[in-house]
Amino acid sequence: MNRRFAHSGQSSASRRGSLLVIVLVVIVLLSLAAYTFTDVMITESEASVMQGRAVAARSFALSGVEYAAAWLETPDELETENLYHNPTTFAGVLMQDAPTDRARGRFTIIAPVETDPEGRQIRFGLIDESGKLNLNAIPLDELDDVQARDMLLYIPNMTEEIADSILDWVDSDDERRQYGAEDDTYQSMSPPYVTKNGPLETLDELLLVNGVTPALLYGEDANRNGLLDPNEDDGDISLPSDNEDGILDLGWSAYLTIYSRESNLRSDGTEKIDVNQSLLTELYDELEAEFGEEIAQFITAYRMYGATNVDPLEGDEGSRDSTGDLETDEALRGAAQSLAQAAFGGEGESVTRGGLDLSQGGSQKIESLYELIDAEVEGQVNGTRTTLISPWTSDPGDLAENLPILFDTLSTTANPYIEGRVNINQARYEVLLGIPDMPVELADGIVSSQMIGSDGQPLEDRLAIRNTTGWLLIEGLADLTTMRTLDKYITARGGVYRAQVLGHFDAGGPVARLDAVIDVTEFPARIVSCRDISQLGPGYRLEQMFSETGL
Repeated sequence: MNRRFAHSGQSSASRRGSLLVIVLVVIVLLSLAAYTFTDVMITESEASVMQGRAVAARSFALSGVEYAAAWLETPDELETENLYHNPTTFAGVLMQDAPTDRARGRFTIIAPVETDPEGRQIRFGLIDESGKLNLNAIPLDELDDVQARDMLLYIPNMTEEIADSILDWVDSDDERRQYGAEDDTYQSMSPPYVTKNGPLETLDELLLVNGVTPALLYGEDANRNGLLDPNEDDGDISLPSDNEDGILDLGWSAYLTIYSRESNLRSDGTEKIDVNQSLLTELYDELEAEFGEEIAQFITAYRMYGATNVDPLEGDEGSRDSTGDLETDEALRGAAQSLAQAAFGGEGESVTRGGLDLSQGGSQKIESLYELIDAEVEGQVNGTRTTLISPWTSDPGDLAENLPILFDTLSTTANPYIEGRVNINQARYEVLLGIPDMPVELADGIVSSQMIGSDGQPLEDRLAIRNTTGWLLIEGLADLTTMRTLDKYITARGGVYRAQVLGHFDAGGPVARLDAVIDVTEFPARIVSCRDISQLGPGYRLEQMFSETGL
């Protein structure tokens, strides 16, 4: 009996011990579950915070794109503001104020300095697409095949075969250029396709052109910041693969565009005066209302008689307003004369303005407004042979004062847009060299004349005179003949801009990056494209975004 009781007591103690172990295991499991749940919740909370910060950073960047568009569509701002390097306007613009650095949000509009050969300097401003060569606007009807090819050959790694193939892709005919490619080449590929024979819709379309590769188009700049980063100069140690030469291969996307054009309107949005319009009566009246009798008389007389001291440029055929067919030219001049007589007098009656008999019409076309500077015109004024002296001289002081007004008010064409001229203030050296008839020494002078000082600050006095291409004359880098030759290919400011906008906080991540193209040749400004490139990384250090020097 006692043994039975003893055995029962031992069993009860054993059960109590087993329950204790079970309870301890349950407690451990519950604790682990609670810890896991807490850890998951903390992770979820942190992820939610980061997601919220990512959304906020992107909203800051989007606001920066709209901010840039608003600045650009205001004509007064375009004329007076420094859009190239302006830390006050474009660096660290406050979007969300907060007491802590981690909560304070901003956007920054940033770009590489195109003339920095080492690829290490940045600026705060916009990229003018006119600083690149517009493949859709190469004047193929004015240039022979060699001249057109030469516009591309200065671009790094470009070959004659690829240059001609690109031109064959965008021209309107099926005729193969000397080194080019047409349908027979592309039909032999797998899968086969045909030549576009028309304008490019995106720059990526170049990858369809014979010989073009992603490496050629995008180079070594893996994060698209325009700077030489350590991983872009270490050979094959890390991506991207590079040649470890200390020079950033930007790829052709840094030199080529499909967007560049300018508005042919005045800064206030009104139409410019077309100095080549057919009716000289209207030309004279518009000029007189704008400038007075002296300028109206001089420009109208120039259209009638030409200048005695302005020699025709090579291949210019005397700058006559000609269709190339003598009978057609005579018919057009006769029609213009008849219109003038019908509007202002009967058959055989003269139409006069400022002592000029306008009924004979204008036979001289003004190819460039630079023709008007220092020009002398001999003609009949009030029936007397008279020499008229240009009101515009080549004195640097006069040029600095008068050229902005001249170019803002007058134009050599009535077209609402001017396509594809190269902005000499932002073009890379290789693009400048490709401009037809560009002297090498002039391209050297343009690139060496920096707009940012050694301290990283904008050179405001230098920027102020660069609102026209006339600064090349003012600074003695070019003469009038060179300016007349280059005028149809160059500009000082385009109307389509690229903005790389970073949305960021004063401390911590993430950083949102948007690459936007904004067209201000129309009103309101049109955002042509806006790509999120945040997946390429921030591209720039936070301290760079707050630096006034961009170094």
